[in-house]
Amino acid sequence: MLARGSTNWILVPLLIGIVAISFSYYLVAAAFICLTVFLVVFFRDPERTPRGDGMISPADGVVMHADKKVTISMNVHNVHVNRAPLPGVVKRIEYRKGGYLPAFHKDSDRNERNNITIETEYGDVEVTQIAGILARRIVCYVNEGDMVERGQRIGMIRFGSRVDVTIPDEFVVSVNPGDRVKVGESMIARRPG
Repeated sequence: MLARGSTNWILVPLLIGIVAISFSYYLVAAAFICLTVFLVVFFRDPERTPRGDGMISPADGVVMHADKKVTISMNVHNVHVNRAPLPGVVKRIEYRKGGYLPAFHKDSDRNERNNITIETEYGDVEVTQIAGILARRIVCYVNEGDMVERGQRIGMIRFGSRVDVTIPDEFVVSVNPGDRVKVGESMIARRPG
């Protein structure tokens, strides 16, 4: 399965590659066919099933920070579709333009970002999509007032980025910096007991 809105990104280089073959520009064709393969891999959106009953990861990647907020760094090899960590209602969406520093950089707070606040039965959970050095577009799939299920697709960040998610007080973080997590599948926090 491919991410929503990815068809044109994939078809354009594929068509250029086919046209290049028809004019015997094999080197150009090979470059565009390789680009097409890269984009198919990048825009993949596999089905995922949550493991356990806790809060699931909103992103693929490596955990950079794990406390009352979990920060996940995504690279070009990760799935870039983001998912709701808990069920609830989308209370607020705040988009802010900004720069494109590396997502792990200390000044990345000035980067382009989209903050999705989900009102859950445990309190508000904020999922913040942050563009990185290669990312040039944050796409939001939900609107304010939408009901979302745990694991539902809520957006995507194109070409490398970071996702931050706040942890409700009733939950205990179950990941550590350096852990690899899978979007919609890995548990990042659980309720004790």
